[in-house]
Amino acid sequence: MSALALLGAVLVGCGGGAADTAAAPDRPSARPSSSPSGASPSASAGAAPGQPAVVDKAPPTMAPGPGGLTPVFERAARTGGNSTEKVVALTFDADMTADQGPRAAAGERFDNPRLIETLRRLKVDSTVFMTGRWAEEYPDQARSIGTDPRFEIANHSYSHYAFATPCYGLPTVAKQDMAADVKRAFEAFRKAGARNVVPYFRFPGGCYDDRALRALAPAKVTAVQWDVVSGDAFAKDGDAVAGQVLDGVKPGSLVVMHCTRSAAPVTEQAIRRIVPALRARGYRFVKVSELMAERTY
Repeated sequence: MSALALLGAVLVGCGGGAADTAAAPDRPSARPSSSPSGASPSASAGAAPGQPAVVDKAPPTMAPGPGGLTPVFERAARTGGNSTEKVVALTFDADMTADQGPRAAAGERFDNPRLIETLRRLKVDSTVFMTGRWAEEYPDQARSIGTDPRFEIANHSYSHYAFATPCYGLPTVAKQDMAADVKRAFEAFRKAGARNVVPYFRFPGGCYDDRALRALAPAKVTAVQWDVVSGDAFAKDGDAVAGQVLDGVKPGSLVVMHCTRSAAPVTEQAIRRIVPALRARGYRFVKVSELMAERTY
């Protein structure tokens, strides 16, 4: 598989559903938990519309699943009285695999600062699932994102290698190295100076199984998947990406998109259509931490 084809498969995998995935464990109530190394308190719920939430308490996590498995969160069905509150979490994977340094040195851009600035301008709270390797390549951006109350940084592994196989041609992390890979990413965020870091983890490619959930237990994270795939990986039509998101969003949805300029070039364009369209429908944008804090099932 060529380098370009491999990256395409990886990014499609990031938003295309999990391969060889286990069913999510039973979902106990969210509870405050001590954060893993490098994580810090994140935003609380209840901010005024269009304003960043206040960073004042530890982010919620889920209790371990059966047998101590790492818990998995996919979507919140939040209700209030007889109506369902219209909230949605836009999440952005900042992907860079451990072996892509030479491509970055040659000029390929794995960042997307214009997307981040558009989210700021539109006053959209959101969660960036960042790899440790990305934070090392772009430490100034990692610090800027991770000190802005508009955002929170979650863990997308250090290496962006697979935690279960098959997984879109990705190299595989050995079971005994999985927790260490996650902790290494948290350390990269800390070294970059990011503060708004939450104890959430997204599997590269979305690929996981019980073996991976068990191996990650020492990292004390809540795994976060999604229910809406944007289809932005290597897309050339921002309107098509926006349409796919708008067709899929439901109250409590988690949307997966990308913050990788070379591999998801129309994401910022799509956001400029998605945000006003969802606001016109009465939706409010929240971070994953807020979505998790008040979910009901």
